[in-house]
Amino acid sequence: MSDLSPSSILETQGVSMIFGGLVALDDVNFQVEQGSITALIGPNGAGKTTFFNCLTGIYTPTKGQVLFAAQGSDGHRTVKPLRGLSPDKITGLGMARTFQNIRLFNNLTVLENVLIGCHCRMKAGLFGALFRDKSTRDEEKAMAEYSYQLLVKYGLGSVVNDLAKNLPYGDQRRLEIVRALATGPKLLLLDEPAAGLNINETRELEDLIHLIRERENLSILLIEHDMSLVMSVSEKVYVMEYGRVIAQGKPDEIKNNPAVIKAYLGEE
Repeated sequence: MSDLSPSSILETQGVSMIFGGLVALDDVNFQVEQGSITALIGPNGAGKTTFFNCLTGIYTPTKGQVLFAAQGSDGHRTVKPLRGLSPDKITGLGMARTFQNIRLFNNLTVLENVLIGCHCRMKAGLFGALFRDKSTRDEEKAMAEYSYQLLVKYGLGSVVNDLAKNLPYGDQRRLEIVRALATGPKLLLLDEPAAGLNINETRELEDLIHLIRERENLSILLIEHDMSLVMSVSEKVYVMEYGRVIAQGKPDEIKNNPAVIKAYLGEE
């Protein structure tokens, strides 16, 4: 296993994912630098969500390695291989994600949704959950306050007691991102966060992505079809087609790359 570059928070090395005879990912090498906003784009069916699923433990890659710079108990950087770890273990190491289709608990309140995101941060074990001793109650109170403050911080403080299903669509997207932030990530993965948003909501999302990176001191990796959003927020863009990375570079380099133009528009 190769080591992780000092400037990286995440790297994949030769990651492949094969379903029966279908090669969904083919020898993908990918890097997210510390503190960066990195985008992954490509036509429908290119393998982008499959790649996210391999990063977050939903799928175990058929081949290759995923390396992540987690924070050890002593506060120092420690490189963790993620292949084979469960999604909850990966979340606990500091990686959180949202989904292309919003996955909120619709009949719970906004605050309750964020509290669920806090679960991986809580130390209370089975005894505390059963008998609700003072330390458990204190921890629950602290998590409720933390969740409330997080909602206030990102513009949802006035709707904490509303049911998630009653929020406007743009606020549901925002809530899902805040719930991911509640896990305390070092790397945030956003799967098509602009899907279904109107122009104004997309502009608000752009501001939110910049604000989160600045306030939370984290790295962001996003899949997105809205090219104006990708070009305005990303420092580096990877392009995937048929499960392979066909281009990588700065936004200006990518939008003028002949291989990228061919992948999206086809040959004349």
